[in-house]
Amino acid sequence: MLTFRSHSICFYAAAVVLGTLLPIGGIDVLAKTRNTQSQSSQNSLTPLQWEIEKQRTRLGSGDVEERRDAIMQLGSMHHPEAARLAASALRDPVAIVRATAAASILSLPAEESAPNLIPLLSDKDEFVRREAAYALGKTGSASASSALIERLLTDKKDEVRGAAAVALGQIKDAAAISSLSSVLDAQLAVKSSKKKEKRKKEQDVFVLRAAARSLGQIGSSAALPALVRVLQDEKAETDVRREAASALGLIGDPAAIPALQGALTASDPYLVEAANNAIRNISRSRAATVR
Repeated sequence: MLTFRSHSICFYAAAVVLGTLLPIGGIDVLAKTRNTQSQSSQNSLTPLQWEIEKQRTRLGSGDVEERRDAIMQLGSMHHPEAARLAASALRDPVAIVRATAAASILSLPAEESAPNLIPLLSDKDEFVRREAAYALGKTGSASASSALIERLLTDKKDEVRGAAAVALGQIKDAAAISSLSSVLDAQLAVKSSKKKEKRKKEQDVFVLRAAARSLGQIGSSAALPALVRVLQDEKAETDVRREAASALGLIGDPAAIPALQGALTASDPYLVEAANNAIRNISRSRAATVR
């Protein structure tokens, strides 16, 4: 038989379940307990986790500059978890935000960052494509070589092509030698006095210099023919010839010495210096091999 007290307790419990009582007494205690648990959970976050969560909130801002700043803050943490959050901004509708995110996810392992970046090489915005190419070079992942080669050979923007060439040199994938060489074998001398064409020429020079330097970084003798042709082409831009000389020195193949010796009589003192340095590098490499 239920007493008045036990009957009241049953009624109170049922009322709590149904949510019909005002938040007094036991419900106040329950609310305080939940608040304490929530506070305890927040207090368990490390300073890094706190900062990541702070930037997560800012990434949802409608202000472009605030989103960009949040991404840069995440990148500056140099931590995989922060980089994974920054990677979500690679799909941002604003190009400058996507471009900023590309450089902010490099704390991820290459096998994780490269697949995130490769799709950006096909982005409609040239700045995004360029930044993605530079970022891929820093990953060092050969999985990006094919996509970078495609940008090098087909992109309409020289800044993107140059960035792709730089990245291929950083990755050091021998599969890129043929494509980089074909860029050098293209017409190197552009004669024009028009400002627009002069500016285009300067952009082309950037691509050519990057291609020559990257061939040197890859370090294969397979690049010698293209580099020697550039070095011996007196109509080629001097800056490109210097890069070719330096690249030959990096490769270290003695077969390049005759061409480098021929450059010692060039009128440009910096080209002469580059050729001299290359010859010394090759000589040191040979001496080290003999030992």
